[in-house]
Amino acid sequence: MAFHPPRLTRRGLGTLIVCAALGLLATGCGGTKSASAHERRGTRSVPALSPPPLMITPASGGTDTTPNRGITVAATAGGAISGVTVRANGSRVAGSLNTDGTKWHSTWALAVSQRYAVTATATTSAGKQVTLTSSFKTFTPHQTITTEILEGYHQTYGVGMPIILYFSRPVTNQAAVERSLQVRTSRRVLGSWYWDSECGTAPECAYFRPRHYWSPHTQVSFTGHLDGVEEAPGVYGYHNLTQSFTIGGPLLVVASAASHYMSVYRNGRLFAHWPISTGRPGDDTPDGTYLTIEKANPVDMVGPGYNIEVPWSVRFTWSGDYLHDAYWSVGEQGFTNVSHGCVNMPPADAEIYYQMAVPGDPVKIVGSPKAGTWDNGWTMWFLPWRAWVKGSALHEAVEAGPHGSTFVRLRGGNPVAPTPTTPITPTTPTAPTAPTTPTAPTTTPSTPTPTPTPPTTTATP
Repeated sequence: MAFHPPRLTRRGLGTLIVCAALGLLATGCGGTKSASAHERRGTRSVPALSPPPLMITPASGGTDTTPNRGITVAATAGGAISGVTVRANGSRVAGSLNTDGTKWHSTWALAVSQRYAVTATATTSAGKQVTLTSSFKTFTPHQTITTEILEGYHQTYGVGMPIILYFSRPVTNQAAVERSLQVRTSRRVLGSWYWDSECGTAPECAYFRPRHYWSPHTQVSFTGHLDGVEEAPGVYGYHNLTQSFTIGGPLLVVASAASHYMSVYRNGRLFAHWPISTGRPGDDTPDGTYLTIEKANPVDMVGPGYNIEVPWSVRFTWSGDYLHDAYWSVGEQGFTNVSHGCVNMPPADAEIYYQMAVPGDPVKIVGSPKAGTWDNGWTMWFLPWRAWVKGSALHEAVEAGPHGSTFVRLRGGNPVAPTPTTPITPTTPTAPTAPTTPTAPTTTPSTPTPTPTPPTTTATP
């Protein structure tokens, strides 16, 4: 079909010409002005939106996949935060405000698989009060890690025992875990955490040990804010951990393989000086400062050529060394070493010590030709203080007291900015070299610990 353009009538043509003429007139007389107006319309700026007076992170309505970052509330444009309330599962979430009142942050990581509600109030620079609410949930991780504490609820431990934590998986983000651990004590103490990936009782262990022995009768409370902490890539803690226990009175043993006597110090004074017999040549009792682990009456001790029920037995190594009743070697005790590695004691003396001992009492073996082995027992006191602090992921010490604990940097083994602390200046007693009356050593109490499930070992009488 052929296309036929529309035919213009005379009237239509006239109208077109008039319009064109008017258009030319407008262009000739006001072209510049018209262009300027068009230019202004094209570049006119849109007023910027004012930032909200409050911002809450994580965002409302979403799922937080980084619970270890916590919650942040920030005031903007010169405003100041006047209040923040965060609740999860009916409980209030702890947090703190910075010094200028512009930012609030939760103290610990957020629990996984949990819903949070945030209410924040601020005053703007114009003096107006505003309130913002937010709610979100945290994700459920695919991989989790369990943590257990060795200490038992309201149990009593010896002055040498550290807090012992067992982790069900290796921990690679040890610094984050360490920051989540809080120690509260009735008396001020300086201590440090130490990581042990070869402890043998769990894939990962962590210990808190004071610089010196705990002060007697110290009340200790531990809280691990581990829920939501990413302890290894993609692996999160999913529960918190709390425990309270007590440090008892100081009971220390110094047993000399050379003099064949042991000295027992109770409450800072010499309590007893008993004859003993330690490991015979080839089965030498190893030197070192150990801690009592557990006790039983009797213990079935099995080895080459023997299987015997041994009364009043107090264990101090995983390999099977005990202080115990050895009625069969009373004639050699005080004169020579005949045992398979244990500390043989007279029956009456062994019973007395057994009745006093609790887990965590220090046992120092001296005068042996054989050195002790790290992790063969609770060997935390094998290390001097500076070496112990180096085992912390933060390389910092912990100052604990009635109001909780804080991390402190050290210089020369001492806090950079020391705070008042209860004097704790214990030293390890030295054994007498002969069966004469020794002097009591100066000691300071230490930390307690409970009884774990030890590795399978053979006891050696």
